[in-house]
Amino acid sequence: MARPGRSATARRARRKGVEGGGEEGGAERWLVTYADMLTLLLVLFIVLFSISVVNTSKFIALRSSLSSAFGSGPTGVLSGGNALNENSAEQNGADQLMPGVPVTPPQADKAANDSKPKNSDVPPADYTAKVDAEVQDYKHIEAAINSALKRGGMSGAVQFAIDRRGLIITVVTNALVFPGNSANLLREGQHILSVIAPPLLHSPHNIEVDGHTNQEKVSTAPYPSGWELSSARASAVVRYLITAGIAQSRLSAVGYSDQRPLYPASDPRSITLNRRVEIVVLSSLPAAAGDALQAAGADN
Repeated sequence: MARPGRSATARRARRKGVEGGGEEGGAERWLVTYADMLTLLLVLFIVLFSISVVNTSKFIALRSSLSSAFGSGPTGVLSGGNALNENSAEQNGADQLMPGVPVTPPQADKAANDSKPKNSDVPPADYTAKVDAEVQDYKHIEAAINSALKRGGMSGAVQFAIDRRGLIITVVTNALVFPGNSANLLREGQHILSVIAPPLLHSPHNIEVDGHTNQEKVSTAPYPSGWELSSARASAVVRYLITAGIAQSRLSAVGYSDQRPLYPASDPRSITLNRRVEIVVLSSLPAAAGDALQAAGADN
């Protein structure tokens, strides 16, 4: 009888263990169910948020498209009814979309956009008076420089032109201004600049100095190329103008090498006249006035 008793006890112990394991497995399944519920709630809130903001213009386009596709009968949408047209384009209400927000049909959007002025419709500003005043300012600078050059016996040492950038004062960098392959400003070059600087001293315009070389395929040693040589010559002129009293903040130097010639390489004048320094008295007018400025300069 002892053996059967031990068997019954063992069976009860095993049954208890199985029941305990079942309770543990049930708890795990409950956690999975809870997690699924939270995921569904999150999806629900995302959907609610996404449909809470409606693109009214697209809704109106959809409504118009469905109305034209299914007709305009008196009953339902599928039979051509006007259920979608209850929020008519003429009304300000949008109760079925977003209360308090007016519905603007696509046609109204297009009309509003068409009523806005386009860049091509905006009349250009009249720069005539300002252009004339600036050209006269340039002419005063040119007259003062020419008068000083004539007194110093250097007439024709400088050339003048007006383009979109402003007044161009061209100094041909012959052997009297810079030695060959050098950016050392010679005495004659300093003399020319001493005549150019005073009329520019009290001018309100900024000044850009551009260095240019000719197209001859010769060595530029000790400079690696014409870029460095032209930049060094422009910088030398800027340094001299600073010593003449012109503020550094008004000055800049640029080297163009042989990329902006006045004459093609086939022209005999290119050897001497393309090798130059240009002192540009920059225009203070907007860029839109560039053509008018150049035309006015050509007329004067």
